[in-house]
Amino acid sequence: MLFSSLLTGVALLAAEAAAHGAVTSYEIGGTKYPGYEGFSPSGIKTIQRQWPDYNPTTSVNDKKVMCNGGTSADLSASIAAGGKIKAIWKQWTHQQGPVMVWMYKCKGDFSSCDGSGTNWFKIDQEGMTAPPLSGSSWGTAKVYKNLYWESTIPKSLAPGNYLIRHELLALHQANAPQFYAECAQLVVTGSGTAQPSGNFLAKIPGYAPQNDPGIMVDTYGSKATTYTPPGPPVWTG
Repeated sequence: MLFSSLLTGVALLAAEAAAHGAVTSYEIGGTKYPGYEGFSPSGIKTIQRQWPDYNPTTSVNDKKVMCNGGTSADLSASIAAGGKIKAIWKQWTHQQGPVMVWMYKCKGDFSSCDGSGTNWFKIDQEGMTAPPLSGSSWGTAKVYKNLYWESTIPKSLAPGNYLIRHELLALHQANAPQFYAECAQLVVTGSGTAQPSGNFLAKIPGYAPQNDPGIMVDTYGSKATTYTPPGPPVWTG
């Protein structure tokens, strides 16, 4: 009886953790690429950097916030600058918070690309589109409804090896942010020459202070009618 209760408790905890959700696949030009799913059998090859668990990161300064702890992937996907990439979730439960999509240009092979330095930049984001903060006019509410997010790679972006990072920042608990981010490996092609610079670039972890008003939010107690996602502005090329 005790053993059965323990098993039930473990199963419930696993289900609760999994319910948060993560990017589990990608679609580029009609082709689907596998992401990673927690507790998947070892040996599955993906374009996504494989992460250790579904648990949220609670500090913007935690190293795990970069790619949810993922450091390597066996595969990469090719995408032309100007093309669209769709990140797909199997489940997502929170409707207050922004969606942010970041990229990072690797200096060489993916095996040596660790995401370090002030070289991350946003290509897409959506915060709150209409008040109140406690409502469902948020980027994450669209993920909750559709279970995907589609972004366009800037057409002028220079070709090369890149990490793409999809981040959902859940703000449903007052002043208790939850960061959910996964990274995948992309080979960008095309004749573009542009690269972001200056205030478009940020370092991850630490792309904003932990007390940034876009991170520390009381979505049910605040009377604010506007919201600005943390970090740099979106670079469109």
